[in-house]
Amino acid sequence: MSTLTQKPTIIAIVGASASGKTLFAQTIYDELLPELGEHGISIIKEDAYYKDQSHMPLEERVKTNYDHPNAFEHSLLSQHLQQLTEGTPVESPVYCYKQHTRTSETQKLSPSRIILVEGILLLSDPALRDCFDIKVYMDTPLDICLIRRIQRDTLERGRSIESITEQYLSTVRPMYYQYIEPSKVHADIIVTRGGKNRMAIEMLKAKIRQLTVDGQE
Repeated sequence: MSTLTQKPTIIAIVGASASGKTLFAQTIYDELLPELGEHGISIIKEDAYYKDQSHMPLEERVKTNYDHPNAFEHSLLSQHLQQLTEGTPVESPVYCYKQHTRTSETQKLSPSRIILVEGILLLSDPALRDCFDIKVYMDTPLDICLIRRIQRDTLERGRSIESITEQYLSTVRPMYYQYIEPSKVHADIIVTRGGKNRMAIEMLKAKIRQLTVDGQE
């Protein structure tokens, strides 16, 4: 059990694929970690909660619509956030992008005062949405997202430009307009100019510092 006595603050950082949400969340985490310590702040990726597809052949896994809410096990993510809120560590799944399924490993997540959760569809699920105390939406133009996605997926995930383009046109772009962009109405904060927006980073860091100080009083 954790020694935390205050309910953690859970912050959702949401946006289109390659909108800068990972950079934004990671920057805040990296810059506040020395101040808050490992029990002060943690980060969770929605991607880790893609459903297990190990029972399917690889050629079938690649056909999955990874930008649809059904691709995620949001119920497990909600359960884990609740357990962390109650001070109980959880075993988070570990997802492999190249094999399009979860690995046999898990990652232990311990409760912390601030929990950052980043992903594309966090605000599309009402039950999951209720888990968040602060909701941030990264409002980045789709053409910028596509360029970043091509760079990332070719370098980090071993994808071809052809497969990236096909996936973008068939699922990524349509699902953005169907699920991700409409979820913006639930956000408390809208961030423009991507994950390097220093003003937005400093504002959220200041809010987190205030929350952690208030929690100690």
